[in-house]
Formats: sequence, C-alpha cells, structure tokens
Amino acid sequence: MSRKHKSKRIARRDGRPVNHAAMPEPLVPVHRHAAGIDLGATVHFVAVPEGRDKECVRSFGTYTADLEALADWLAECRVATVAMESTGVYWVPLYELLEQRGFEVVLVEPSQIKKVPGRKSDVLDCQWIQRLHSFGLLRASFRPADAIVVLRSYLRQRDMLVRYAAAHVQHMQKAMEQMNLKLPEVLSDITGLTGQRIIEAILAGRRDPVALAKLRDERCRHDEATIALALQGNWRDEHLFALRQAVELYQVYLQKLTELDEQIEACLKTFADQSKGKTLPARPRNRRRQKRGKHEPKFDTRALMHQMTGVDLTIIDGIGPHAALQLVSEIGTDMNRWETEKHFCSWLTLCPGVNKTGGRKKSRGGKTRPSANRAARVLRVCAQSLLRANCALGAFGRRIKGRLGAPKAVTAVAHKLAKIVYGMLKYGKPYVDQGVEYYEARYHERLLTNLRRRAAGLGFALQPIPA
Repeated sequence: MSRKHKSKRIARRDGRPVNHAAMPEPLVPVHRHAAGIDLGATVHFVAVPEGRDKECVRSFGTYTADLEALADWLAECRVATVAMESTGVYWVPLYELLEQRGFEVVLVEPSQIKKVPGRKSDVLDCQWIQRLHSFGLLRASFRPADAIVVLRSYLRQRDMLVRYAAAHVQHMQKAMEQMNLKLPEVLSDITGLTGQRIIEAILAGRRDPVALAKLRDERCRHDEATIALALQGNWRDEHLFALRQAVELYQVYLQKLTELDEQIEACLKTFADQSKGKTLPARPRNRRRQKRGKHEPKFDTRALMHQMTGVDLTIIDGIGPHAALQLVSEIGTDMNRWETEKHFCSWLTLCPGVNKTGGRKKSRGGKTRPSANRAARVLRVCAQSLLRANCALGAFGRRIKGRLGAPKAVTAVAHKLAKIVYGMLKYGKPYVDQGVEYYEARYHERLLTNLRRRAAGLGFALQPIPA
C-alpha cells in the first residue's frame, strides 16, 4: 500500500504557524491620477493611466512649446501627480513648469527605479515609473522651497567660480616653476599681498631680484635675501605670456565673484525677518576669532543669516558665517521636512549603515553610505577643523580619532553638528559649549559606571586605590 502523503503545515522561524488570514492584501493604487515621465535630452516619454486617452503613452520634444503641450495633455488626462527621474539637469525646466501649472511633482533617484532588469526602452521605462508611483512605491527626493532654490543656485555658482579661480592659480605656479622662479616655495600664497606685488612687477618688465624682493610685505615669514634668491630664473617669453594670461583670468574670476556676492546679498535681504526683534548674540569670549577666508563674501553674512533663520548658527563650534550660509542654502530653514534628527542625519548620510541578515550583523554594516550630499560635505569640513579645537566637540573627536581613526572621527563629529543644527533650526535650542573639562569628567564617569557594572556581574566590587 502506498503511504498517504501528509501535508506539512508551514511555520515561521519562531515555530508558530502562519496565519493566512493576516497576510497582506494585494497592492491597491494609492495615486489613481498619477503619470510617469522618462526624461531625455531631445525627447520625453509620458505615461498616463489606462483609459484616460486613446494612447496611454506619448512622446514630446524638449522645446518650451513641447513642454507646454505636455502639461496640457496631462491636464486633459486628469493627472494630479507626476513622477520623473532626476536625470542630469534635463528635469529642471519640466519640473518648474509642471510645478507652476499646479501638478504635484515627485523627483525620484534613478537607483529606486533601475532595480528591476529587462526594461530597455523609454516606453517601458515611463510605464514602469507610472506604475510604481500609482502604488506609492517611489520616495520623493528633497527639494527646498523656491526661495531657497534661488539662493542655492547662487551659492553653487559661487563654488564653481572659486574652483575655476583656483585652477588659474595653479597655472601661475606652473609658469613660474618653468622659469625656475621659486616664489611658491617662499610664499604661503602667491595671490597674497606680497605675491601680487611681485607678479605685477614681473609682468611690468622688472627683472632685478633684489628690487623685486623689496616689494615684500613686513608680515612675510622669509626675509628679502631669501625672496631675492628665489626670484633668479630664466625669463622666457612663452612662460611670461602664460603667466600673464593666468593672472588676467584669475582677476576676471575675482571680478565675477564680486558681482555674484552683490546678487547673493540682495537675495538674502528678500527673506522675511525671523529674528523677531532679537539682537545678534555676542560671540563667547573663549571662542577663537575665525579669520575670514580670502574668497568669502565681504558683506555681513552673520547678521543676514540671523535675520533669515532667527538663530545664530555661527555660535556652534567649527561653523563660520560662510559655512552657515552654504548649509542653509542646501537644507533650507524648514526642518519639518524631516520627522526627527535621525531622519535628517540619515538623509545627510552621516549615520552608520545597518546591514543585517539572519539576525546577524555583517562586517561592513557600520559604514556610512557613499553620497555626494553638499550639506554633508560642509559639515565634514567644519568637523575637520574641530579635531584640534579646545571644546567638547573637539575632545569627542580626538577620542574617536584615537580609537577608530581620523576619517570616522570626522564623520562622528559631523553627525553631532548635524543634530545641533537640526535642533537650533527646528526648536531654537541654544548651543552652549560645556568645555573640554566637563566632557572628560562625564566620559570618566561613564567608564567607571561600566566597569562597576561589569565587575558586579562577575562577583567583584571596584575599590579606589589609596592616594
């Protein structure tokens, strides 16, 4: 006789049977009036829900008239929300147009959509985007308010001009090295007062090293004899021509920076005053005076930022006026976009990652995700300046550096800075530096508490050694 096959009861990992009645229901559309757009340089493919038009997928050009026709077709199809990939900068004009026409636009990272293989055409891409968005499976990328977007564009343009100006400084150094002029070796900055005087004299036709060395500023570290020795070189015409062009291009970028700073100052004055009549708080007396950078704006950034945000972010250790301006231009002033400070730090990719499988943490689970977040980059630069500072954050960074290394210490300090910035912008929490001594005392107490607990678990008790 054949043995009857008994059906096995499916059980979960914890041994309990599966309750089929509690299984999740099939997915139902969340956004019934959703559309998906696959962007390109010359053509956009748009997919709308079935039954809204004879063709549920259409292609449009990228001219302004075509974008207007695209928006009209979406309105005819009774579309309320649109999802699109953040492909290059092709999404910017269409995003702004659809937002002006009253559509809810969801900008999605391509990594959320490209995880399913097999879609090799633009038509299938836009249909897949539309389907995912209709079920609410796409998460919108962060985009601040329109006024912050304008300020952010100005600040990013400024960063680009500073980078291009720095490239021409390198061209000056290359031309002088080819002439065996060792001016970069005896001056910390060839674009400083001494360097500019000497370079202008060289381009004017002066070649005497002793006479050129007399243009040295009194604050220069090296004496005239050393500078004169460094200015003995081979004055070839092609290298002098390259030096002249590099200097002229550098001055052009400085002029453009001045014009852009005027535009940024005017933009900051358009924001509503959030200070509520509060005066700008004075800096702490124990705070080291931060030197203004050469290429930082010349206007009063600190006062304008206080009026814009209602708090003084420069009171935080490591954050200067220009860093505060860069930070606010990237994250805005509305911290309600993130539920908690943990969500904010996760968006900045400053929190450690969690990679678990089978209830066990993998070896690489604690690493932070790689990201090109500009706000996180600003916080990392500020955190790097605190590793030698005489403050509580500096003591914390040095402790992490000695245990895990400098890169992880910078990330840990930047994570703390992010939480402080979030608390100040959302709740107006004041920042008070407790000092190195207070931090070390608290850390010492935590160590003793942990040692007492471990000793008690082993049946021992800690006793202090007599003096």
